[in-house]
Amino acid sequence: MEYKNILLSVDNGIGLLTINRPKVLNALNVETLKELQAAIQEVKGDPAIKVLIITGAGDKAFVAGADIQEMKEMNAVAALTFSKLGHETMKMIQDLDRPVIAAVNGFALGGGSEIALASDFIYASENARFGLPEVTLGVFPGFGGTQRLPRLVGKAMAKELIMTGKMINAQEAFQMGMVNRVWPQASLMEETKKVAAQIAGNGPVGVRLAKMVVNSGFDIDLAEACSMESVAFGLCFTTEDQKEGMKAFAEKRKPNFQGR
Repeated sequence: MEYKNILLSVDNGIGLLTINRPKVLNALNVETLKELQAAIQEVKGDPAIKVLIITGAGDKAFVAGADIQEMKEMNAVAALTFSKLGHETMKMIQDLDRPVIAAVNGFALGGGSEIALASDFIYASENARFGLPEVTLGVFPGFGGTQRLPRLVGKAMAKELIMTGKMINAQEAFQMGMVNRVWPQASLMEETKKVAAQIAGNGPVGVRLAKMVVNSGFDIDLAEACSMESVAFGLCFTTEDQKEGMKAFAEKRKPNFQGR
């Protein structure tokens, strides 16, 4: 599919989705959100893609937020529709049946932080900056930021960031547990792709079920979540991947997973 505002490529099982509006620091407008949804659907329909990396074009921004020029004239109904579109997009990222890594290469503000938070984990360059500055515009985060950030860094820390609208650097984000790792900007994509390749080399069915169980079990009773884990673990033993993985281990060779 041809896209106007994003780029999607695949190499050795790794999908790379780049938000490509560098002149406006990759800001999210309605058209871009709809293209992101289409791209996620494309990834979902391509079994060759084992892992997805999301990043931003250029060296200044991952995504510098929603497009204020488009938002400033919205009425309440239009804003509600825009928020729902954003929430749908973030949920599609969160629920994608493949691991999603956010490679944050600059400003990740507002909707940019919310895309990163919807991903499975975040890697950042040293020049990355995170923030939810919506209160400085008279509103508040509308694409899931008030819900996902507290679940990641705790309620009090999230409230401070949301209510002040302040920006934090990559090391601060790392220290509070928002970011998994920080690298020099020149190394960010190389290091992210190394981890993506490691994940892509594992059994695809096991990886997908693991993501599903972690996400589904996070907010429910522990006993119920553990029961769900047992069922998913048992399902692994109906797959060719499980038999190949354990046979390869016994034969002291690298497994040849087929995702079946």
